[in-house]
Amino acid sequence: MRLISWNVNGLRAVMGKNFMEFFNETDADVFCLQETKLQAGQIEMDLPGYHQYWNYADKKGYSGTAIFTKKEPLSVAYGIGIDEHDHEGRVITLEFEDIYVVTVYTPNSQDELKRLEYRMKWEDDFQAYIKELEMSKPVVFCGDLNVAHKEIDLKNPKTNRRNAGFTDEERGKMSQLIDAGFIDTFRYFYPDQEGIYSWWSYRFKAREKNAGWRIDYFITSGSLADRLAGAKIHTDVFGSDHCPVELELKDL
Repeated sequence: MRLISWNVNGLRAVMGKNFMEFFNETDADVFCLQETKLQAGQIEMDLPGYHQYWNYADKKGYSGTAIFTKKEPLSVAYGIGIDEHDHEGRVITLEFEDIYVVTVYTPNSQDELKRLEYRMKWEDDFQAYIKELEMSKPVVFCGDLNVAHKEIDLKNPKTNRRNAGFTDEERGKMSQLIDAGFIDTFRYFYPDQEGIYSWWSYRFKAREKNAGWRIDYFITSGSLADRLAGAKIHTDVFGSDHCPVELELKDL
């Protein structure tokens, strides 16, 4: 089972670049998007063989997620069931026979950490949501988690110490999640790999210099460890300021 996740930073923009070429080439079983920046009816996706699920933010041109899946899920849920969090289109959950697949676009703490307090509340509530799902079957969740967990996960850790995405608070929540029995699948396969990132600022020729951050993840329940077959970050795919990330799961 091949799963792809990509923060497209505006789906309509990336559609005019290489989105469909990459989509068709990867032939993923499940393809998750974040930051679609769409409202209902603003795009028509012709994806034969795929079921489509969309979650839109109330605010136009902001946030938003989608999942395209070959196999029809048993159930679909939008958001995490908490009104405070469920107006920005950030979460979709698909239930399959053996796993849940969740796409998530974690809120950014923003400049001067204006939204850090809210972010901490989100982290606690989202983790509780995932743990509750896990009580019935294993979970795979993916997306732009807006945090570089360790110093190895970004080019310039020292100068970014108190910047959004690399605060002690955000990194602490990520550690808490891993300690709660979840696997960062890229690090599972490549524990010491440096210089592989999934996001680069549009400023300062960051991508050209590979001055990036690894903030896009596939995280799984620990019970899926024996089904992990491979993880990949598609650093050669352009079109967004993020690149796609991939997880390969062995079938049951």
